[in-house]
Amino acid sequence: MSTPTVDAPAPDIKPDMAADMTADIPTDITADVEMPTAAANNQIVPVEPQPNNIETPPSNPETQPNKRRKKKSIVWEHFTIETVGAGCRRACCKQCKQSFAYSTGSKVAGTSHLKRHIAKGTCPVVLRNQEKNQSSPFSAPSKVGGYGAGTDTPRRRYRTTAPPYVSFDPDRCRDEISRMIIMHDYPLNIVEHPGFVAFVQNLQPRFDMVSFNTVQGDCVATYLREKQSIQKVIEAMPGRICLTLDMWSSCRGLGYVFLSGHFIDSEWKMHRKLLNVIMEPYPDSDAAFSHAVAACLSDWSMEGKLFSVTINQSLSDAAVDNLRALLSVKNPLVLNGQLLLGNCLARSLSSIAQDALTSVFGTVKKVRDSVKYVKTSESHEEKFLELKQQLQVPSTKVLAIDDLTKWNTTYEMLLAASELKEVFSCLDTSDPDYKEAPSLEDWKQVETLCTYLKPLFETANLLTVPTVPTTNTFFHEAWKIQLELGRAAGSEDPFISRLTKSMQEKFDRYWKSCCFILAIAVVMDPRFKMKLVEFSFSKIYNEEAATYVKIVDEGIHELFVEYVALPLPLPLTPTYVEEANNGTVKAEDPQGGNLLASNGLGLTDFDVYIMETTSQQSKSELDQYLEESLLPRVHEFDVVGWWKLNRMKYPTLSKMARDILSIPVSTVPVGSVFDTVGKEMDRYRCSLRPETVEALICAKDWIQGVSVDTSIVPVKMEVPI
Repeated sequence: MSTPTVDAPAPDIKPDMAADMTADIPTDITADVEMPTAAANNQIVPVEPQPNNIETPPSNPETQPNKRRKKKSIVWEHFTIETVGAGCRRACCKQCKQSFAYSTGSKVAGTSHLKRHIAKGTCPVVLRNQEKNQSSPFSAPSKVGGYGAGTDTPRRRYRTTAPPYVSFDPDRCRDEISRMIIMHDYPLNIVEHPGFVAFVQNLQPRFDMVSFNTVQGDCVATYLREKQSIQKVIEAMPGRICLTLDMWSSCRGLGYVFLSGHFIDSEWKMHRKLLNVIMEPYPDSDAAFSHAVAACLSDWSMEGKLFSVTINQSLSDAAVDNLRALLSVKNPLVLNGQLLLGNCLARSLSSIAQDALTSVFGTVKKVRDSVKYVKTSESHEEKFLELKQQLQVPSTKVLAIDDLTKWNTTYEMLLAASELKEVFSCLDTSDPDYKEAPSLEDWKQVETLCTYLKPLFETANLLTVPTVPTTNTFFHEAWKIQLELGRAAGSEDPFISRLTKSMQEKFDRYWKSCCFILAIAVVMDPRFKMKLVEFSFSKIYNEEAATYVKIVDEGIHELFVEYVALPLPLPLTPTYVEEANNGTVKAEDPQGGNLLASNGLGLTDFDVYIMETTSQQSKSELDQYLEESLLPRVHEFDVVGWWKLNRMKYPTLSKMARDILSIPVSTVPVGSVFDTVGKEMDRYRCSLRPETVEALICAKDWIQGVSVDTSIVPVKMEVPI
């Protein structure tokens, strides 16, 4: 029953009573105070604050009965105070009806535990509402009922420092677990590890840990979602795609072929996408690679879009025949298959470098042991540095023990030790414990070895940069290596001749299989065109250079004719097609190629007249491009960006250049360029289903965004090399 309002003098409040009355104000809430106002004669008059933070009681008797002051904490929007005995009051939740201690005698429990009940999700009713509405109920309303009837009077506003409430979503948790496993190569059975299960249960007790089979399905589902996005990118690809095939071995004798696609999109950005990981039960068979390529083309619907194939190992003649036979059926051959096969540059360089290091194994071992002697003891290293300072050796190289699985670390170790050979010689005479130091002859061999490993190292190092260079870049490196090793193999020095002869034989095999692809790529560089091909071939082949230059020239013209014959969108002016046989130019049949059509102005006859009068004088885009002057050689020249800027001038040739410049020369990722051992699938993944292995590896590549984007920058022409 409501108690009538009694006008009585304010009670005499003692200091300790005032402290008890303000105990329900939370300490972690900062208040921007707007003082209440009183209405009198329709005039708003500010009300002075009461002593000890005591507010004037509300005029409405039903608002807060038997209260000396209005409660300031917003928890009272969710609680009511009930008297359960003499001097004992409890706070009752309006939602779940649970009661909590509030005051006993002069002791006040405060409101912190009440706020936790509402804001931290302890109240079951509030929790259900929060999950349904996706918002926290523990927030102050913008407006509340005032003291006067029918008025909205501003009240105190509070800013809480508590973090916003986030609803629990078990489906999202499952998705994050699957992504975590994919991104960090965790085993699928991590969800059954006791330590991980205990961690998750303590982190969120309401989450039901998934099983091995469930998380396996979640990972595959993540893979399928990501695959849909990649499929859209490939479908929008304007040109053709180049494939790389990298065969991994396993402890079970199974092979795993990693197939990656390389292409340039409509925005002229280069991409590399891992498309498939296909298990081959008989990796040494002649049909292993052809089966993997067929499966990839079918999976991604890329029949007719394949441009080139790069493989990480040499193939037998039967394997080559199988692959070409497959492609002749499912994919139109480009230049009779000359662009469909190639060797991995990184693997070829690693094999050559490893053979060179093995040929002087004894000398390399002496240097390695000397470096170990210095680097494995602090006292030895301090003494070595003191000797270096005394001898004033200018080298800035730092000694480091090499990694036997990375040939570049061995090269860098030999190079640094060679520059510090004087210090090692002095250490040999001053330290009796230092034995078996390299001799002068050993150091001479090390210097010679480093001389011929240097071009291999510099070329391989180009494959490790974040933005992969286009194909034309590697022609410069390859022809210089071919020339230098050819000259060194005929040296009168027996050590140089013996060292470089095997290196030259191996690189010559790579050069013969890939020089044509590299040559047509450098022709697409407006700074060099055919001129660099003519110059480099004259150095390598001498009198036979003209024959090889002609092969490149005829090949690139034949390829251009194939691109001209491709279906094109309807142009505004006639497009001319060069015949492959006699070199004459004619307009294609308007019924067949849709290349001669009226522009809507009745000028079809005029177009025919133009063709008839200029057919003998017209030149193809390729001939025009080759006859124009070379661009100045500049630093940071972006050849892809140049073709993007000139695609209107060379509409057909730019499409051919886009495909040629995307041909990959390496099949391995950046971190494996210098590897001396082949890749092997770990034992755990071999135990999984092939579909699951493919899903885990491909999804990681897509999630991490391994694709390479080449930024389009303006062509700089003011700084000649």
